Amino acid sequence: MVLPNNLFPRLAAAYVRGRLAGSPDALATPELFEPALDQLDLVAYEQLIALGIHAELRLHRFKRTMGLVRVAKILGTLRGIAPAELLDIGSGRGAFLWPLLDALPFLPVTALDLLKYRVADIQAVADGGVAGLTAMHGDATNMPFADHSFDVVTLLEVLEHIPDTAAALREVLRVARRFVLISVPAHADQNPEHIHLFDAAQLEALLKRHGVTRVTFEYVPGHILAIARVE
Repeated sequence: MVLPNNLFPRLAAAYVRGRLAGSPDALATPELFEPALDQLDLVAYEQLIALGIHAELRLHRFKRTMGLVRVAKILGTLRGIAPAELLDIGSGRGAFLWPLLDALPFLPVTALDLLKYRVADIQAVADGGVAGLTAMHGDATNMPFADHSFDVVTLLEVLEHIPDTAAALREVLRVARRFVLISVPAHADQNPEHIHLFDAAQLEALLKRHGVTRVTFEYVPGHILAIARVE
């Protein structure tokens, strides 16, 4: 079997462990499923990935996306901020979440998504041994967190999907302690789920309306990144 060489191997292996726990494959290979994930080496990760492929798990979701300029930009920003913990809202397929967990493996991350099947996929990765990852089902406009629960909150390619942007921003700024990072498309596109289009001036006005006093902007092809300092 030829294994794909463009996956995040630790995360794909964790997903396989989470999904196949208790299965005949897991019972037959306890050396792959019983140790802590980070006690395994790359060979073991590859063996787990091979089991996942044989079980027809959808491992393509763990393809490396560092080619996405916006992901690289956000990761660079986060390295400078050095968050104590992070809430990622609308983690979806993991286009940002998987690179984040790969680049900052010791960062505690809570991933919130509205779609239960997406949450189940993220939970499988946590169950497979990524101890700092917490998966939660929830709505960005009404989150079950105390005020200032998270050092940094990311809302990436999500705000343009939310009908009540004011409610979402109120909640995001309520639960953030230091920084909020928001990315949105810079131009109109053909995605019918994109119900808003923002420019930097609109984003700045929305954020300041909800109490943000300091916001800076970065630009990557096709996207705007707002970095808001929460007072």
